[in-house]
Amino acid sequence: MPAGTIRVLLADDHALFREGVRSLLEAQPGFEVVAEVEDGRSAVQQAVALRPDVVLMDITMPRLDGVEATRQITARDSSVRVLMLTMHDNEEVFFRALGAGAAGYVLKRSGGHELINAIRSTHEGNSYLSPFLAKALMTDYLQRVDRSGDEGAAPKRLSAREQEVLKLIAEGHSSREIAAMLDLSVKTVHNHRTRLMTKLNIHRNADLVKYAIRLGMVGVE
Repeated sequence: MPAGTIRVLLADDHALFREGVRSLLEAQPGFEVVAEVEDGRSAVQQAVALRPDVVLMDITMPRLDGVEATRQITARDSSVRVLMLTMHDNEEVFFRALGAGAAGYVLKRSGGHELINAIRSTHEGNSYLSPFLAKALMTDYLQRVDRSGDEGAAPKRLSAREQEVLKLIAEGHSSREIAAMLDLSVKTVHNHRTRLMTKLNIHRNADLVKYAIRLGMVGVE
């Protein structure tokens, strides 16, 4: 296996869909599909046995749903990154997945290019949120939020630079990309990320994304 190859486990109960995703990935340089499974329990077993870099996880599956499978995988091996690949585009399911330890969330109606980018970003240690879902969540948030409430004041705890970094993290940019966009060193971006987590009492990138979405900081295209 060439150095730098991203090892992927596919977990979905539809064989034709798995076949299509496998064909897409194997046509790209730097990807290897190490196994396919059709239920959540098998996803946990194979993730523990094979230790793939990224698990592409459906949510609605037999024996064990994808959210619970994600919870078990991340609890056993935090180095395995789980990227949800699902048709569910509602906020409740999204936050359940993040709470279970998912590193990203991509909708099945997304294009192949987005999926490839999401896998690469997730493998690099970043969080990824499908733009389709970001837009829906932002619209819902802006319709419901009480701007005079506590959440509206929450960003005041962060410096302007920290808010910039948080927003870019939530949009799925890597530390290297953020450094280039803000004319900072990668080390400085890492320091900002660490301070953000300390200030907000947050310990995972996925929770930073969740926080940014709740505050309406993720831009709508």
